[in-house]
Amino acid sequence: MAQERLSMRKIKEILRLRYACGLSHRQVAASCQMAQSTVTLYLQRALSAGLTWPLAEDLTEEAIEAKLFPRDAAMRFRPQDRPLPDFAHVHDELRTHQKVNLTLDLIWREYKEQYPNGYSYSQFCELYRGWRTKLDLPMRQSHKAGEKVFVDYGEGLCLTNPTTGELIPTELFVAVWGLSNFTFAEATLTQSLPDWISSHVRTFDYFGCVPHILVPDNLKSGVTQACYYEPEINPTYADLASHYGVAVLPARPRHPRDKAKVEAGVLIAKRWILAALRHRTFYSLEEMNKVIRELLEQLNARLLRKMKKSRRQLFDEWDRPAAKILINEPYQLADWKKATVNIDYHIEADKHYYSVPYQFVHQKVEVRLTPATIEIFCKGTRIAAHARSFIPHKHTTTTDHMPVAHQEQGRWNPERILKWAETIGPCVVLLLKEIMAHRDHPEQGYRACLGVMRLGKSYSKERMEAAALRAIQYKAFSFRSVKSILFRGLDGQSSPSSPRKLPKGHDNLRGPGYYH
Repeated sequence: MAQERLSMRKIKEILRLRYACGLSHRQVAASCQMAQSTVTLYLQRALSAGLTWPLAEDLTEEAIEAKLFPRDAAMRFRPQDRPLPDFAHVHDELRTHQKVNLTLDLIWREYKEQYPNGYSYSQFCELYRGWRTKLDLPMRQSHKAGEKVFVDYGEGLCLTNPTTGELIPTELFVAVWGLSNFTFAEATLTQSLPDWISSHVRTFDYFGCVPHILVPDNLKSGVTQACYYEPEINPTYADLASHYGVAVLPARPRHPRDKAKVEAGVLIAKRWILAALRHRTFYSLEEMNKVIRELLEQLNARLLRKMKKSRRQLFDEWDRPAAKILINEPYQLADWKKATVNIDYHIEADKHYYSVPYQFVHQKVEVRLTPATIEIFCKGTRIAAHARSFIPHKHTTTTDHMPVAHQEQGRWNPERILKWAETIGPCVVLLLKEIMAHRDHPEQGYRACLGVMRLGKSYSKERMEAAALRAIQYKAFSFRSVKSILFRGLDGQSSPSSPRKLPKGHDNLRGPGYYH
């Protein structure tokens, strides 16, 4: 079976980690949670295609894919169609039948009888030895200067509500350098994504540099889906890593040795910081972190018994010179969401609607939200950007995103919507005209009009007409109002006054020429 092609985001991450971060093939494979052979294959493809990092800004994902997977070279990269031996079974056989002197040669012969076109004996042995080296054997981790920072949470102290006296628990965020044990610690109210990201920003600011690799635990803020083989990195956390140019290598689930450094750091921080504050009462997080910072400085300045140097001295001698330079612009917290462009060429984000070029109707896009801006990406290319708005159920529309003529919207246009309304009754026609008339652009009313049309599948024409009449009387020109009238049965109640008739040529009515 052919190997499943990696997503373009994964391919870009491979190139970034290899050339921007300088990681080896093995480290890139561990960070991306894939086979080292896969990393090597894609790097070879990139080299053959002449792709370097950083990629050219005008190079689209389609162009990158065309370079990496040319049609005339498709057969060249097809994997060999040979069955791979079950090495777990081979390993068990060798361990179980040691007394009868079972050899790999005999197992290979049995394999060849079953699969005549299988691997040769030398390849069989080489593949088995490669598989065996990946067995989980206990080992002492050795750390390189400036390479890794381990991050995790521990249980913190409690704040006291100054009004009620209620105790509010906190979390202790800890970050530890792998080689020098230089430590950062602070208290946060939660382990949520905003606190997690903000703590990282303050951590890098405290260090004055950044590591090559971050090693977090598998909490939800860092890893969306914890998995032994393919943990899914949280998109916002991955965005932070890309901003600072670091790689994320999550600790494996149920493997405490992978994060032993930070677990020891949490214990030390509790012993030398929290234990010293056990009798103190704090009424605010700022007050607590100010005292924690003072004790943190003492911890990093304390001499280590064996090294006869402090953590800060070791950090300045070992980790800082080999670490990466901290960029001047701190990371701004961003949230990533997925959306589909509606027929009105708008996407919804936090109950507000933002426009994109109408050519992307029905396309799936990724949305990056910051407190001030919103960016919309399609296949890695930014197609729109807007100032963030927090007004619900309103539209932010760029005129350039609109089609030249409304007919370019596709089959959903005002003519078709009003033609459907004529089959129901004059009140429905007037209602849909008013819905479109009360928007800055009629296209923004398409969504509400389609909602009214869908209600027509569940209710009779008579009830639709009665509901439209009541909505017009109360000037409730929205889909939600019509839906509420029908759901509550208000269309059957008598109206407090007769319907207001609008004279011909009224300013609130737009003639048929408006929609052409």
